Amino acid sequence: MTLIKSISGIRGTIGGKPGESLTPIDITRFASAYGTWLRRRNRGLTTVVTGRDARISGEVVAALVNASLRSVGLNVIDIGLVTTPTVEIAVTALKAGGGIILTASHNPAQWNALKLLNEAGEFLSDADGRMVLEIAEREDYDFAGYDRLGTQSSEGGWTSKHIEAVLRMPLVDTKAIRDARLVVAVDAVNSVGGVAIPALLKALGAERVIELYCEPTGLFPHNPEPLPEHLHEISRVVREGRAHVGFVVDPDVDRLAIVCEDGSMFGEEYTLVAVADHVLRHRKGATVSNMSSSRALRDVTESHGCSYSSAPVGEVNVVAEMKKTNAVIGGEGNGGVIYPALHYGRDALAGIALFLTHLANSGLSCSALRAKYPGYYIAKKKVETAHDADMEKLCHLLMKEYPDAMIDKRDGIKLELPSAWVQIRKSNTEPIIRVYAEEKGREPAEKLADKVISIVKNL
Repeated sequence: MTLIKSISGIRGTIGGKPGESLTPIDITRFASAYGTWLRRRNRGLTTVVTGRDARISGEVVAALVNASLRSVGLNVIDIGLVTTPTVEIAVTALKAGGGIILTASHNPAQWNALKLLNEAGEFLSDADGRMVLEIAEREDYDFAGYDRLGTQSSEGGWTSKHIEAVLRMPLVDTKAIRDARLVVAVDAVNSVGGVAIPALLKALGAERVIELYCEPTGLFPHNPEPLPEHLHEISRVVREGRAHVGFVVDPDVDRLAIVCEDGSMFGEEYTLVAVADHVLRHRKGATVSNMSSSRALRDVTESHGCSYSSAPVGEVNVVAEMKKTNAVIGGEGNGGVIYPALHYGRDALAGIALFLTHLANSGLSCSALRAKYPGYYIAKKKVETAHDADMEKLCHLLMKEYPDAMIDKRDGIKLELPSAWVQIRKSNTEPIIRVYAEEKGREPAEKLADKVISIVKNL
């Protein structure tokens, strides 16, 4: 059983003993801590938006969270089964003080989590997240008296409102999509994407939608992380259904993977690259991704005469850098597209609308469009080590081995080489060091990662 606490929320496996997994006691403690922090921050009565994905545990977790928030005097608006970006949009639209999304994202069905938002519908900053953790650790709650308890109401229709907002985005062309007569397949892993994505595609003008695992039962038919090794069935469905493209989303619909018409993977790293290419063709500006994302975004950005910058891993860090540079598009290489013209959050609905417009306007097949972009490959590996591994010593060894590399120590150690990069990061949750290396081609990327791993092991 597992329980992980971080600045962005709490997540764990359902059942077991308090403090060791995500039990009702842990849920209540953490929701009460967040509610206490929110009331202190806003100095009075505040509204909180809650929503959840389709996990089997979701209804129970929602009841506990909503009751805890009311117990500290907050008014709760529960918007039900919705995507993570839908909750983010609802927080600002309803002028709420914050929000909680009940989802463990790409984790398997036995997991659930509380993801915490501020009044901007964005994940908490490091400082705010630490305040919530401290309140929970000290059990420093401010529970309301019987006459000051918060209220609870339910409000539906937010998936439709989200879709309407996507359709209004300036770089979405429903006429081009309709004229292209696109057949689109969808794997929504039996979560909330099964409601949102087919409805979005029909509203965008797709001629036919092939639905795979679009019943929001919470019974995930395969590992819900949208990685190539989990997507054999959607690949077959795309080919056999003669679809022009296939889309795969994780349970809370903030990550987007794309399958080409021949069943090949477009590449999760290239979701953001293609969408950025479309945006930059129409609006020049900066782009941002995290330091573990493909160099292809930088290449495409510079080909449009624009500037690229990176941020440490984590959506909150990417968003901060996007605001700093006034970026027109950004995100993460795990298929997370952040389009600030809509909101500052990873949003697969926005990604789909922008990508389909790009595909329709290109006149190319999906695989031909993918072939236009640089052919990078990222090797992702890990090595077991102690939590107290000496990263300064490791940095010294790496600099000795790669004297011409540019060193970036904002997020672990990243070496920028002429035609490649390698990043070494300690895990926050496991006694491992992650080693990511990117090169043009699988073999050189694997070779670079293995060489760095050998240096790590020599520590």
